Amino acid sequence: MEKLKLRIMRRLEVYLELDIDGLRKFIIDILLRVKKVTVNLLYQELNKKFKVSYRAVSSTLGYIHSKLGILHAVKESYKTPIVYSLKEEYVDIINSVLHKNTQITSLS
Repeated sequence: MEKLKLRIMRRLEVYLELDIDGLRKFIIDILLRVKKVTVNLLYQELNKKFKVSYRAVSSTLGYIHSKLGILHAVKESYKTPIVYSLKEEYVDIINSVLHKNTQITSLS
């Protein structure tokens, strides 16, 4: 595996290890299923299961985009919202880390 992919895998593992209430895993899972998401769409999905603010969702997506490096962000014009999508080259890594982390959590 390439060095960059290994670093991203490790960052994602640490990010998910710090997940106290399952919110981070839920967000990553939504990103895997939906493929493209805006802050508003993710906020609506998260609000069904968790009590979170719009700003917290925006901040979390920004963190995943900038620090983990697994998201691609596109803004068509200044009037449209930013659309986040998973970078295709990391989908396999994300799946493996998410499922490995889920197995560890269920064993505890």
